[in-house]
Amino acid sequence: MIKKFIDKLLGKPGAAKSGKTVLGKRIEVGPAEHGIDPELLDERAVRVVKTLTEGGFEAYIVGGAVRDLLLGRRPKDFDVATNATPEQVKGLFRRAFIIGRRFRIVHVVYGRGREHEVIEVSTFRALLGNESAEQVAGNEKTSKDELAGKSHVVDASGRVLRDNVWGPQIEDAARRDFTVNAMYYEPVKQMVVDYHGGLADAKKRVLRMIGDPETRYREDPVRIVRAVRFAAKLGFELEPKTRAPVKACAQLLANVPISRLFDEMIKLLQTGHSLASLEELRKQGLARGVFPILDAVLDEQGNLHAGARGQFVRRAFEDTDRRVAEGRSVAPSFMLACMLWHEVQSRWQRLREAGESPIPALQQAIDLVFDARIGDISGRGKLAADMREIWMMQPRFERRSGNGPYSLVDQPRYRAGFDFLLLRAEVGEVEMGLVDWWEDFALGSDEERRALIDEAREADKARRGSKVHQLPRGALSGQPPAAEAEEGAEPQAEGASAPAKKRRRRRKPASKAAPAQD
Repeated sequence: MIKKFIDKLLGKPGAAKSGKTVLGKRIEVGPAEHGIDPELLDERAVRVVKTLTEGGFEAYIVGGAVRDLLLGRRPKDFDVATNATPEQVKGLFRRAFIIGRRFRIVHVVYGRGREHEVIEVSTFRALLGNESAEQVAGNEKTSKDELAGKSHVVDASGRVLRDNVWGPQIEDAARRDFTVNAMYYEPVKQMVVDYHGGLADAKKRVLRMIGDPETRYREDPVRIVRAVRFAAKLGFELEPKTRAPVKACAQLLANVPISRLFDEMIKLLQTGHSLASLEELRKQGLARGVFPILDAVLDEQGNLHAGARGQFVRRAFEDTDRRVAEGRSVAPSFMLACMLWHEVQSRWQRLREAGESPIPALQQAIDLVFDARIGDISGRGKLAADMREIWMMQPRFERRSGNGPYSLVDQPRYRAGFDFLLLRAEVGEVEMGLVDWWEDFALGSDEERRALIDEAREADKARRGSKVHQLPRGALSGQPPAAEAEEGAEPQAEGASAPAKKRRRRRKPASKAAPAQD
């Protein structure tokens, strides 16, 4: 065992087998066969590869970027793999930062501010079996002292907690998860390096685990979620042996840090294929019991709830998928606020029925939902603050008097709150007339805004008077009942002067409207 471990450290390929994992065979594929379009490449990723190569190292674009290039897609992110150590990589670039403990990698940064780009550079890693690793009883949080200074550590279930032993490319390929993610592309020579038949699997649209699937899921249970995400995103089928242990291994996800699992759920729902991801989760028997937030929006069969509740979430997912397809940004806070809204409403109503005032009741309901569904990573930070702000705006939309409307439209998150209100109106939760009023107010001149507030005040008086006297709207003023009144008109109280004519604005198309989720 000691000899095998030393052989691995020295990079001898013959000693790298772990369990049923095989090293594979290096196959070099030229442009005539792989068909990658150089126009789809990122020039900064290519620059990183060239800098490393000129520095005397091997370097390739790797992983999902190569997979997407083979499928004719422009990758969202470009990662680079090299035989240079993190310290050697850092020394070649002006702005490079070593990050991570579980896996040490380098972020090479180009640009500033919102326009900056990060190219992630990882060092080829050795393929070490769990028998070569040190074992701890706890996890990343509970065993920090034991992990200090160690390069290869697993927990009691075999999950890798630390993996920073460098090795040759052939071992680096074998330790990657799926064959379609284990290819390397050298952009100067335009050559694809494939060890495990990833090119053939990409053409067949098959997702196949490298090595023994159950062992690989135990090493990192998040691979289960990644399998679902890639299948939904790419329209691939899980190869039967890859699918077989998924449901049985799902219990291992309970040992994954909540923050990491939360991040994976966000990726699952914000790749532009959220509804397909839900269907894939249901197909693999993972729809419920894995993500507490999803448990709030799915029924026992793993489907969205029937009626307005499910339709509200469906529309939110469709909106997110559309924005991703259009290349626009999406904010997890908006999507999560939509997913948890009906649970917030339910708790809010119960607190009000118990005698709590509306606004304090809403604040308490939000805290309870955060604790139940998001837990430690509710963050009480930006994500949670944005969700809270969207929810707290909703009762404010009902109040259209005084200075309230002016301060509300000036809120940084107003547009997100307004779009949330629009979704509620589209499923019948509030009247569409309320949405139209706020759209007119946000776009109106000072004079038009004053007229709208006057109109809302008179309408409120009329409604209050109608409730007190139990008379149909318009009975005192001689106007026809609301059902017979002109569509879109607001009832007036007796003796009230006609409000200034409201200039109706046509709602902006989604593609031209201010981004709600930014």
